[in-house]
Amino acid sequence: MTSDPVDDGRVDSRAGHLLPEELAVGSDDPHAQAEAILAESDLREGDPGAAPDTFLERRTSGQTVTPIETPD
Repeated sequence: MTSDPVDDGRVDSRAGHLLPEELAVGSDDPHAQAEAILAESDLREGDPGAAPDTFLERRTSGQTVTPIETPD
């Protein structure tokens, strides 16, 4: 899928560091598995709405928490 040495290095690195759940499933070709994972990741990064059932909110912490009032 990739031919750029930088991309190959990225894929090789990812193939060498599969997550426990990815290792549990197993793979006949960890390099191809890593390549597919990174391709999907790049797609999602380029289009946050690309993943099914994904909703990405971009808010500041001030918009997400209710401040706690302390007695003076």
